[in-house]
Amino acid sequence: MDFVDRVLTLQGDSPIKKFSLNVKTGIDPDRVDRWICNVLQRGVSHLDLFMDFEEDYSLPYQISVSKTLVELKTGYGVDLYLWDDDIFLPMLKTLVLQSVGFGRGQFQTLLPACPVLEELMLLDMEWKDRNVILSSSSLKKLQITSEDGYLGTFSFDTPNLVFLDYYDSVAEDYPIVNLTNLVEVGMSLALTYDRIHRARDNVWKLIHGIRNAEIFHISPVTFEVLSLCCEAMPVFKNLTMLNIRSVMQQGWQAMPLLLRNCPNLETLILGGLLHTVTEKCGDVCDCIPRKKKGRSLMACPVNKIQIQGFRGTIGEVHMIKHFLDYCPGLKEMEIIVKEKEPTLFEIPKWFELVEDTLMQYNEMSSCTVNFRVLAPLYWRWTRK
Repeated sequence: MDFVDRVLTLQGDSPIKKFSLNVKTGIDPDRVDRWICNVLQRGVSHLDLFMDFEEDYSLPYQISVSKTLVELKTGYGVDLYLWDDDIFLPMLKTLVLQSVGFGRGQFQTLLPACPVLEELMLLDMEWKDRNVILSSSSLKKLQITSEDGYLGTFSFDTPNLVFLDYYDSVAEDYPIVNLTNLVEVGMSLALTYDRIHRARDNVWKLIHGIRNAEIFHISPVTFEVLSLCCEAMPVFKNLTMLNIRSVMQQGWQAMPLLLRNCPNLETLILGGLLHTVTEKCGDVCDCIPRKKKGRSLMACPVNKIQIQGFRGTIGEVHMIKHFLDYCPGLKEMEIIVKEKEPTLFEIPKWFELVEDTLMQYNEMSSCTVNFRVLAPLYWRWTRK
């Protein structure tokens, strides 16, 4: 503490651009306030403040009316309770809040007070307001992570947003979804039991609002939620890259219509081929024999498929052959082996057998099939 005091004193009133402070338990909060106010008076533009006190620490009011702050990153046991309604941060372009406490209604006053804000990260968010409107005409990048699950309605009024990473429980409603310029979106939406009956309409509003995106990353839980609104799936006319992560406990009910509704899809990334077989898997997989086998794939313009988490099962190999047979425009397939979890490649000679099969597919198909495995794993499996 004395060292920080001496450094700040020696610098006098000289301008300062960036100030980072990572405080642990045992530091006097009043002293921390003085350090922060000192750099604010000297025109600091970048402020990183992360606190680990035994009790919550309230950021000084002076931060909320800084005319020089361009970037503010803060979190861990920090709250904004001392900030009044006269918040105004005219230069702030980047705001990162991690596990930061808000008073009721306080979040709604924050964004209007940041007229040039371009990047906002709300990490480990605990919503205090029942209904939230996230409104900003300047915002370009937004990341939200929350496991709160108590949110009522949530509105996105961000017409110039180009990147969205949204990790939260499905809200009761999405009254406003203004995301007309969105380019890339990632979603992980958890669905609580009490909201299942309304999820179809609510999720449709959100998914319809992101229909102009070019890149879409879908988590396993979101993929399952999408199965509830398959019939109302919008057309993603601009989508060129689709990244779907699925798990063995889930079906592929949403896959057929999702692929058919991406008329300009170029790259498909599948984070796992293994899934639960159901009557509604559709014709994207070959789990169940069908008369119109592969119809959705034949209508899909994709030219590259990347398969991640490959475990070497017979079912996965059959799925790969299915994609090669029914995707007419496919030019490249990349298969990446699972690294940190058990695979069938631990069985002696199994790796060579699978590798030979995939190489035969490569020779028989007009598509280039690339089989990727880390060198240490390759040598371990081929020496057995």
